[in-house]
Amino acid sequence: MKNLKKSIDVPEKAMNAVFALCGFLAVAFVLVITVFLVISGIPAIGKIGITDFLFGTTWASTAAQPQYGILPFILTSVLGTAGAIVIGVPIGLMCAVYLAKMSVGKSTAVVRTAVDLLSGIPSVVYGLLGMIIIVPLVREIFDLPDGANLFSAIIVLAVMILPSVISVSETAIKAVPKEYEEASLALGATKTETVFKVVLPAAKSGILTAVVLGIGRAIGEAMAVMMVAGNVANMPKLFQSVRFLTTAVASEMSYSSGLQRQALFSIALVLFVFIMIINLILNFVVKRGDSNE
Repeated sequence: MKNLKKSIDVPEKAMNAVFALCGFLAVAFVLVITVFLVISGIPAIGKIGITDFLFGTTWASTAAQPQYGILPFILTSVLGTAGAIVIGVPIGLMCAVYLAKMSVGKSTAVVRTAVDLLSGIPSVVYGLLGMIIIVPLVREIFDLPDGANLFSAIIVLAVMILPSVISVSETAIKAVPKEYEEASLALGATKTETVFKVVLPAAKSGILTAVVLGIGRAIGEAMAVMMVAGNVANMPKLFQSVRFLTTAVASEMSYSSGLQRQALFSIALVLFVFIMIINLILNFVVKRGDSNE
């Protein structure tokens, strides 16, 4: 028996070591990325000045007297992400409710297949479709000289975050105990009332997680928004060409050098800090909600 127990313990300990190693590797990757961005991004902020860098309204990195103000990029990224969340989250949540609670028969398989296909479409394809379909439509509907603007980018981002919002929200809704729903129906509530007043509040932690994933996808997207937003460093207006934090890095990194290149790393650092702050805030909200329950 002792020999049998030892023979079982050896692979068990080996697997525990593998799991622990994978966990530490994940932490190591985050630390390496953080250290790299800090080392690469801080020097430019020191040379430019943190106030001029974060709150400057002009980005002219190739001018005779270059200026490196990224406030237009920050505001554009914030407004673009917020717009995508405002449009995409309600649509994604309603779709998740339909898949989890309302759909019947073959319609479930059809909708879920479509959602899975959306998640597999590359960003450049979203951008291409946006250029061909959304940009001309926005130009014609709103009678604009150019449809490549912030509004077009918001529409594309709203579509791109749908798969993440739908999948995570559906999982969270299905995880709510059946007893909650049955008790509500037994008290005389309709199915719709039960979903919106019982099931969704019980699944709010998972739904907030879906929102976090949607924000991460939207604020980190580069290729698609570069193709539909116009990629001009303007202060953000809904129907004006703009440039996001991500597209600022992607569009200039290939030919940058010196302080310009360092400033692009500083933009990446700012973007990284934004995503960390958003995750921390939403995780705090989720944990606080769970503790109140």
